Amino acid sequence: MQLIKKVTWFQILAIILVCIGTVFLVAHNDRFYSDPIMKVTSVKNQGKYKVTDEFQNVDHQHKQLVSGTITNGKYAGKKLTISNLYSDSGAMDHNLHKGQKVFLTVHKQPNLRATVKDVKRDTSVAFLFALAICLLLVFLKWQGITVISSIVINSILFIIAIRINEHIQGARVILNFSILALIFCVITLLLVVGWNQRMVISLASVVGATALTIIILMIVFRVTHERGVYYESMQYVTQLPRPLFVAEVLIGVLGAVMDESVDIVASLATLKTERPELTRREIFDSGRQIGKSIMGPLVNVLFFVFMAETLPMTLLFLKNGNSWGYSFSMNMSLGMLSSLVSAIGIVMTVIFSSFLSSIWLKAGEK
Repeated sequence: MQLIKKVTWFQILAIILVCIGTVFLVAHNDRFYSDPIMKVTSVKNQGKYKVTDEFQNVDHQHKQLVSGTITNGKYAGKKLTISNLYSDSGAMDHNLHKGQKVFLTVHKQPNLRATVKDVKRDTSVAFLFALAICLLLVFLKWQGITVISSIVINSILFIIAIRINEHIQGARVILNFSILALIFCVITLLLVVGWNQRMVISLASVVGATALTIIILMIVFRVTHERGVYYESMQYVTQLPRPLFVAEVLIGVLGAVMDESVDIVASLATLKTERPELTRREIFDSGRQIGKSIMGPLVNVLFFVFMAETLPMTLLFLKNGNSWGYSFSMNMSLGMLSSLVSAIGIVMTVIFSSFLSSIWLKAGEK
């Protein structure tokens, strides 16, 4: 509440103006796209018909006659009228409305015509980006700049890692992304925490907990021969799925583990400053108590993140007559496994952070 009261009307007005300006600029950036874009000027509905599949799932197909003007490229200014089919389910198509912009696939023969490829959504994405950046700057001030900088730098590094993975054709995926994870940790902690004792303890805790978690995962894989692990749900993977899954888990665990470690170490550092007479055992026990209070929410957050992305495909499997067991195995089993591995990493981080803090924070007194 105190944080909200510190926000001035000038800051609120600045956020509104920045968001409006961003939306305006992105809404008029068609010339920067290589794909043709059409602005819809009118839509006429030409009826609908019922569709039923072999599992008695009912859907309705709608036909639209869409008119618009191409806004970029060599066909800019040309008017087109195209047909568009969409369904009530909306899984692979779009219900178009007047004022929307859509990407087109242009066909030149026998005459100029086109089909809808996708809807242009960058305006909404840009608005959310602008709002998030403004809120970070308003509430976190200069620290918000470091957070934004770490996100930008880590995004660039992630793209570079993917390019390297493509260049080496998927070889040494785990090594590649392990190095990336280490660089992520160092850069993020340096920008957010700074170069100090807390940063070193947090870095050691994150690296140690993550490494031990991945080692436990590999041992379990070796002992169980990966029975019950269905890599089929990793769609469109053109390289060995197992190393890619391990790399995915490694990057996924890193964020929560890093956040947890920083919180525990910062709390223990403050506690040690206020009560320098605390013994190593008392600091370790305090770290465990702090970890207990934040482990549950973190595990739940990662569980929902990993499982939520599999929900649409799971529902589609169930709608097409597959059993719960098969649908879970083919879609949600890897998400569940990722959640379990993340939970192990979170527990290990509590132990590493508490133990290293009890040693190094007390050693820092000398």
